[in-house]
Amino acid sequence: MSAAPLVLRYGSHASQFGELHLPGGAVSGGSVSGGRSSGAPISGVTVVLIHGGFWRDRYDLHLMDGLALDLAARGIAAWNIEYRRVGDDGGGWPATGDDVAAAIDHLAAVDVPLDLDRVGVVGHSAGGHLALWALGRPSARVPVSVGVALAGVVDLAEAAWRGLGGGAVLELLGAAPEDAPGTYAQASPSQRLPTGRPTLLVHGDADDRVPVDLSVDFHARARMEGDPADLVVLGDADHFAVIDPASPAWHVVVAWLTSHL
Repeated sequence: MSAAPLVLRYGSHASQFGELHLPGGAVSGGSVSGGRSSGAPISGVTVVLIHGGFWRDRYDLHLMDGLALDLAARGIAAWNIEYRRVGDDGGGWPATGDDVAAAIDHLAAVDVPLDLDRVGVVGHSAGGHLALWALGRPSARVPVSVGVALAGVVDLAEAAWRGLGGGAVLELLGAAPEDAPGTYAQASPSQRLPTGRPTLLVHGDADDRVPVDLSVDFHARARMEGDPADLVVLGDADHFAVIDPASPAWHVVVAWLTSHL
């Protein structure tokens, strides 16, 4: 049986927390705060997990529990984060992005000896957008080395024009692309290339929530900009197959992460 994750707060809002799953039950469950430990790193790799749900507050970090448990069982520390989402939770842009950045940087203050030179970020759907956005953020206290988008909403302007998620992008950013081009340029991973960091996009060709061509087009654009980007398109796979820890898709992600971190 896996040890309970550490529940850590990175801010005062109810949604500003995460669950840190440690390999081999390195620390028993509970809450931790304070400065960094000076001990030897308990894992050579740390992966930040960001859940999806079109940025809306009806969905939460438990969508990624299976992946977090699987990573910890493989000897990888998994930081499964929550963030303010659209709705009564107080999310929207830039608050949602600010929370993701703060959650990642909080790893530098956790009293657990993590190796922060080898940090990856994996996000699903709307979390895929946030993962690749975080990959390119400047002046990060904890820089992210690699990013993975699982069925990611990686082009916000295109997603807005298509009305994905019933207008979810307009809810997040508060305006259409033509009315707020600066906001889209700051928030959309497709407009923040190149990052200079390895990226993996995994998408099912039977995804009826986020079309696979968003990942295909992002991959082509990233490669054109000189970024080391990889793309895996899964036949007959839907939107949620990519977050099933028993799926071939997840095995591809784990292999890619361990080879790039």
